[in-house]
This record gives sequence, C-alpha cells and structure tokens, in this order.
Amino acid sequence: MRKTKIVVTIGPRSRDLKTIKEFIKEGVDVFRLNFSHGDKNYHKENIEKIRKVSYELGKIVGILQDLSGPKIRIREVKEPFILNPGEILEIYKEPILGEKIGDKAKISLDHPEILEVLKDKDLIFLADGLIKTRVIKKDLEKIVAEVLQGGVISSRKGVNFPFAEIPLPALSKKDRKDLEFGLRTGVDFIALSFVREKKDIIYAKKLIKDLGKDVPVFAKIETQKAFENIDEIIEVSDGLIIARGDLGVELPVEKVPVIQKILVKKAREAGIPVIIATQMLTSMINSTMPTRADVSDIANAVFEGVDALMLSDETAIGKYPIEAVKVMKKVIESAEQIYEYKWEQHTHISSDFAIAYSSCILAEEIKAKAIVVFTKSGASAKRVAKFRPKPIIIANVHDEEILRRLKIFWGVYPYMVLSEREEMESMVKEFIKKANEENLFKESDILVATMGYPVGKIGSTNLIKVIEVCQYLPQSK
Repeated sequence: MRKTKIVVTIGPRSRDLKTIKEFIKEGVDVFRLNFSHGDKNYHKENIEKIRKVSYELGKIVGILQDLSGPKIRIREVKEPFILNPGEILEIYKEPILGEKIGDKAKISLDHPEILEVLKDKDLIFLADGLIKTRVIKKDLEKIVAEVLQGGVISSRKGVNFPFAEIPLPALSKKDRKDLEFGLRTGVDFIALSFVREKKDIIYAKKLIKDLGKDVPVFAKIETQKAFENIDEIIEVSDGLIIARGDLGVELPVEKVPVIQKILVKKAREAGIPVIIATQMLTSMINSTMPTRADVSDIANAVFEGVDALMLSDETAIGKYPIEAVKVMKKVIESAEQIYEYKWEQHTHISSDFAIAYSSCILAEEIKAKAIVVFTKSGASAKRVAKFRPKPIIIANVHDEEILRRLKIFWGVYPYMVLSEREEMESMVKEFIKKANEENLFKESDILVATMGYPVGKIGSTNLIKVIEVCQYLPQSK
C-alpha cells in the first residue's frame, strides 16, 4: 500500500462529479480548495460534491482550505507592456491606471502601504519573479525603481519584496471571513498563506478556537522571513506546506532544493506532516506525458520521506487532471519500492514518543503485517508515522473528523470509527471482525497494536499488544 499521500487542487477542470469520483478511485487522499479563486458558493458546491462522492464510494478523504493570504498584486494596467533592463518603473501610492510611455512606466499596487517601508536599493520582483527591479528613489507619492531584469507587465500580476518587512497581517479581512466559512462547512485542515513568524499561526489558532473549532493549521512556507523563523513556526504549527513557487521568487532558485531538504528534515524531526507543493508535474498541464525531470522531482521527494505531494495547476486548470494523478501515483509507488526504512532509527526518544517508537521496532523484529493504532485524538497514529515504519499504520478512532484528518500523514490509513467501548479487548475484536470481512489480513498475519488505558482518554496510549489474527477468527470445524 502507498505510504506517501496525494493532494489535488480542485478547479474548473476538475470540479465535476465524474472527475472527483475518478480522483478518489485513483487514491487521492486530500482535496485542496484554493481560496485565492472562486466565491463562497463555488467552494460550498465543491465541498458538497467531495463529501457526496466520498460517502457513495465509502472512501475517506480530507479537505484542505488554502487561504489567500496577503498576496500583493499590480492594479489594472491600460494594456500589457514590456519592461527592458535599464528602464524606469514608477510605483505610485495612489491608485492609477498603469501604462508605459517611452522608456518610463508607471503602475500602482493593491496594497500601497508596503511602499512606506521600502528603502533605497531594496529589490522589488514583479510578475511572480520574472521581472526584477531595484529602488533608486523614494518621494511622497511614489517609488522609483530601475529595471534589472525585464519582462511583461499586466494586470493583477504578483509582486514580491524579498528583503522588506511587509506591514500586512497573515490573515486579511477576506481570510477571516473565508476561515469562518470553511470551519462552518467542515473543512479538515487550514493552510495559512505567507506565514512570516510564530504569531501568525497563534493568531489563526485563536480565531479557530473562538469559533468553537479545533482544526489543524498548516504553515505555508513561501517567504524568506518564514525560512529564517522556521524553528519557532514549527513549534506552533500542525504541519508545513513547502510552497516552492513563491519561495523560488523570494530566494535564489538554486537554493530551493536545499531549503526543501532542510524544511522536510525539520518537520519530520518535530513529528509534523510536511507537504511539497508547486510544479510537481507542470509538464502535464498540457501533455499526457511528464518530463523525466518532473518524475525525478516526485521520486526524490518520496526518498526524502515527505508526507504528501500536492498537484496544483495540473488538476485545477490542466487538460489532463486524471492522468496527472495516475502518473504521480505510479511514480510514488515505484520510488517507495526502494525507500530506505533503516535510516529512520533514532537514538534519543522522548517519553511522548516512546510507545510509538517501540511499536515500530517490535513490528520490524516480528515482521508484523501492520501497526494498528487505537486512538482517541489521532495523536498516537501521528507519532508512529514520525518513525516511518515499513508496515502500514492502520488507525481506528471514535470520531469521523479525526479519521479524515489522519489522511495527510505518511503511511497512516484511517480505517474505522469504533463504537464507544470500555474494554480494550472489545475494540480489538471489533476491528478484527471488520478487517476479516474485508479480507484485509490473512489468518497467519501478526499485528502490533498500540492502545491506552483507561480506554477513550486522550493521551493515555501506554500499551503495546501483539495480535495473532488467527486467535480472533472463528474456528473452522
């Protein structure tokens, strides 16, 4: 069974019931809703369709709400124009219609307050990093910049300020409204865009708590500031999304693979899930075949031990969304055949992870078919996943919401919602009964189980049990 999870972005090309059904049949684990596009009715319809199809198929899938964040964009321009190296670009504080006259161009931004903090020689990247300029003058009404690297300017293109302290909150007014909507409609994860420091995550979690919810918050790492503050961000985050698109704009592109490796390592050491996003299969947006480079990119991410890989434009607006998922699945499965599980052995284990780690060692020694986790909050399954064991991790919980949230974790297969029981042995029997009916195991299989006493109490996992499947099956006459 595949360990690395697949996240797809729903968009115009993939929001019909037939495509969603094909996604789930192909093994998609989580659906991403990009709140930078579409209104609330659009997203509500998508959520309803995903839930409808997943229930019909009897498959568990998660839904990730990706908030817009404070993305700074160019206001309207009269018509697209070309900037050449050495030319001058004036960026006005007041809204104007952008245009170019001679070798001088002028534009304005939808967040002009950023211009107040810019200094002489600061860099400004436009058109999502394709155009590079440097501040040479500043006055009361505008910033004057020299074009270092040219390109085409058009309306609504993104703007980045790699070294500036952006005076914008990580959660805009729109984000707060979208967050409330997402929680009300039952999303399973929140992705916070353009996180810069620890307090961004803390603030988002407070809003979620104030609304009576407890939904995991993933920090999207897409700025230099976030990378500089990564240790404190990881402390308060439930997961990381390495958004290589904007990250590659803010930082030299040759550093992105190195930064990806550092971020994956840090997230895994902390025991939180890490997702790689952006341009995983860009070659398949307009083609049924991927490039060798894209395939290698996916395989290398699997070798790094990431929890999940995300498809964005490939499934949102690409011509071949189903084919992209099929290719990603095949590459993951091929790469996992030579995944080096041995490198996951640790020498210093905290008491919180002792049971999880011990269950992995025991499962390897006795060649267990699976590690079965009985968990109230889902935390025990997450802890086992941290150590990347070779056997599959099967999670049984008491709440369907918790089951869906476990879909993002490496190697974790959320299996069933248990009835409320007070006896540990009763839970095991309930699980084995269902697993036997679905031919999940053979009679000769051995399992390692973790559970807690007292039963049903959060944080009580303190037992490891070896289960011989044959002992729980009806004896044939």
